[in-house]
Amino acid sequence: MTDLTSMTIAEAKAGLAKKSFTSLELTDAHLAAIEAARVLNAFILETPDQARDMARAVDAKIAKGEGGPLAGIPLGIKDLFATKDVRTTACSKILGNFVPPYESTVTSQLWRDGAVMLGKLNNDEFAMGSSNETSCFGPVVNPWRREGSNTTLVPGGSSGGSASAVAALLCMGATATDTGGSIRQPAAFTATVGVKPTYGRCSRWGIVAFASSLDQAGPIARTTRDAAILMRSMAGHDPKDTTSVDRAVPDYEAAIGKSVKGMKIGIPKEYRLDGMPAEIEKLWSEGAAWLKAAGAELVDVSLPHTKYALPAYYIVAPAEASSNLARYDGVRYGLRVPGRSIGELYENTRAEGFGDEVRRRVMIGTYVLSAGYYDAYYLRAQKVRTLIKKDFEDCFAKGISAILTPATPSAAFGVGEKGGADPVEMYLNDIFTVTVNMAGLPGIAVPAGTDAQGLPLGLQLIGRPFDEETLFSLGEVVEQAAGRFTPQRWW
Repeated sequence: MTDLTSMTIAEAKAGLAKKSFTSLELTDAHLAAIEAARVLNAFILETPDQARDMARAVDAKIAKGEGGPLAGIPLGIKDLFATKDVRTTACSKILGNFVPPYESTVTSQLWRDGAVMLGKLNNDEFAMGSSNETSCFGPVVNPWRREGSNTTLVPGGSSGGSASAVAALLCMGATATDTGGSIRQPAAFTATVGVKPTYGRCSRWGIVAFASSLDQAGPIARTTRDAAILMRSMAGHDPKDTTSVDRAVPDYEAAIGKSVKGMKIGIPKEYRLDGMPAEIEKLWSEGAAWLKAAGAELVDVSLPHTKYALPAYYIVAPAEASSNLARYDGVRYGLRVPGRSIGELYENTRAEGFGDEVRRRVMIGTYVLSAGYYDAYYLRAQKVRTLIKKDFEDCFAKGISAILTPATPSAAFGVGEKGGADPVEMYLNDIFTVTVNMAGLPGIAVPAGTDAQGLPLGLQLIGRPFDEETLFSLGEVVEQAAGRFTPQRWW
């Protein structure tokens, strides 16, 4: 059955169509893989009975010729997506054993298209983190290891469970969310493909909110083609989300293999950071050379406000988080720690329910929104955000099709290695990714090579609004040139 877990979604779809195996067999193979890999802590809730029921129902539909575009494909769901009658906690104690009576729009579309749910995946608490170490269920372990070392590495965050599970062949694909790099950074750390769609492309309804103007759902998969297949089901207009854009969803898979001849690829000089590792610089040059060899034209571009993106992001995101997280007060659902007054109940519940990183961000956010500081911090950060967006618009106005950058400033690091004494050290992991969220643009991270210790490294492509198709075409070129990377099994 191991062969069944090593297939791509595209291969599994072909096998199911030929009746080489059933969805139930495919599902069972993945459930066995999950059971054997609990040391990775990628799944925080397994739903084997529900998975088998869904698989049987899909098999019956396939037999009648009624299977949807994802019929029988087993997926993992990040614990930020509300799943009807299945516990959803955002990996925070404050949500306790919350079981939503509704389904998020994105997951409901996956089930509509025939996908099978294997369970809920670990993530940083309320998606706040870059290493998946802030989860109340403990850190996720990266299936990759440094050559000759047993050091436990992080898979990146906040979608660490999604990336780890896909890389370790525990599910064929996974849902994820990206607020400042939470899809692309873990994808780069695990040699998977991660897509952060244009803001408004996928509905946010039923996803636990972190920063509403930045959050966007997207897929993590093993290949660019698989990510395109998942993205088609996840995207679409939703009247329940006022930020959802009403425009047709293209066939993203059709963009795979399209010629990139004549496309102009921007290389931004501001992404050449002081002290950037030589291997990241080399990888970036290699990626540019691959695109050039495929017929694309390389153009030096400038994004002058990039240097302000990280500080501006860490004002806007915590401000929105402090507002969004005000609803967790111990009164309506989730954890409740009693107090002698309603004020004390709020204080006790929030003090016990939120982890250190969430508390830190709520406090920063409350501070920058407070009277006397709103103009100095929040308003100024929003003005910087407008300038960042304009930098990209100016680039695209000159005929640039996409922008190529590194995905992360380093390969995966060890659990507990960063951010202990200085949280900013952890925030710097998002240096290449936050601009995309600030500008609401689409971005894709594709595995492109390995470092001196054999750990995967990724490249990022940033596209024009709602032009994910170009990113899939370019991402496929990088993927074909770099080849596929899989971790050595040790678990």
